[in-house]
Amino acid sequence: MNYEESVHALLALGRELGAPRQARTQKFGLENISILARALDNPQRAAPCVHIAGTNGKGSTAAMLESILRAAGMRTGLYTSPHLERINERIRIDGRPISDDDFAAAWTRVHVAIEPLLAAGKLAAHPTFFECVTAMAFSAFAARAVDFAVYEVGMGGRLDATNIVEPEVAVITTIDFDHENYLGHSIEEIAAEKAGIIKRGASVVSAVERPEARAVVARRCREMGARLVEVDSAWRLEEVQSAGGYYRAAAALPDSAKRLMLAPSLPGRFQLRNALTAATAARFLAERGFRVAGDATAYGIATTRWPGRLERLSASPAVYLDGAHNSQAAAELKRFWDENFEGRRILLVYGAMRDKAVDEIAGMLFPRAAAVILTEPRQPRAVSAARLAELTAHLSLDAIVVRDPGAALERALEMASPDDAIFAAGSLFLVGDLRAYWAEHGTSQAASPAPSRRVAGAHDR
Repeated sequence: MNYEESVHALLALGRELGAPRQARTQKFGLENISILARALDNPQRAAPCVHIAGTNGKGSTAAMLESILRAAGMRTGLYTSPHLERINERIRIDGRPISDDDFAAAWTRVHVAIEPLLAAGKLAAHPTFFECVTAMAFSAFAARAVDFAVYEVGMGGRLDATNIVEPEVAVITTIDFDHENYLGHSIEEIAAEKAGIIKRGASVVSAVERPEARAVVARRCREMGARLVEVDSAWRLEEVQSAGGYYRAAAALPDSAKRLMLAPSLPGRFQLRNALTAATAARFLAERGFRVAGDATAYGIATTRWPGRLERLSASPAVYLDGAHNSQAAAELKRFWDENFEGRRILLVYGAMRDKAVDEIAGMLFPRAAAVILTEPRQPRAVSAARLAELTAHLSLDAIVVRDPGAALERALEMASPDDAIFAAGSLFLVGDLRAYWAEHGTSQAASPAPSRRVAGAHDR
């Protein structure tokens, strides 16, 4: 198949879950992906890997760790989800999305393996969209002979299609409420699903903060005889500084005079925690014989690119895109406003999926905004802008309804003065829509582009 045919065939499988009610009807498990991987000669075993689960921060942490490994001289594979604009973004080699030809070749290998399995009755049903793309990542990394792969869990962990890997290190970032229809309605249940990536005898890095979730992770590690390192006990942050929404700090080990200078290229205080998590995983890998020096860690963190997470498109007015889609991420966005936009007028463009805690998120963000423009990402799971207005009417705000995301951003720009800040948030799908709009159309308003930021890495000190 060519690229267009491959994308069409994959999207015909339904993308990720189309509606919350599918939680009651779709079967999750590792049987399909295991059978498919065996038919492909288990390509997931071709390169050592790290496996990353968590509610928030797992994508940024994965991107930072991949950047560290690439800075250390390795040929890397990175598998993440969802994509923002093009499906190829999910599968990256050496920091770049795979080519259309490589994408089509990977799908062709997977498709050719699936058909005889179905005909022989070895698969109960056709693998899902996510199972297929996961198998494609395994296959693409093996075909391109990567030295090391980093896999981000799609959802949960225990039954996620990525969970057939045998990682050098398992990483669990923060755990909070999200995807409750699939993972459970308590922190303990959600933590148990995410801790399901911990294999027997594993090395585990945890950035979990909630005590009840930490207890679940620690118990799983004891049961599996796994070595657990929590980032809060492994490091001590000193000299935290901020400028323009970017944070830097010195990370000190309790038993060493050495310090690691962290200057994440991604804005937001929470990125320091993600950087520490990636650095801890890199330290584990160094202990296991992989050549990852401290300079590579600092430089990799300082040069990571990860769009859609407090991504600034323009400086005057400031225009940011952020994928905050659950209560924990919304709290971090509110903190970013409090620390960096005190006294400045904020205009919020907001769109969300149907399975998100809209009321809780809106309660945090809407009162701080001078104006709220409600829109709807171009996804079947999106809440309509009119329905969002009904759901948030109790906040006594005169929200503006603009269904088209690009038109909603233009409305915000019309309303903004040069000193104001515009934030588009609520869904990574909305971020993807607006990144594509901005790249294709620019804007009809006189917004000045954001200046490039030179970040200090290990080689600048």
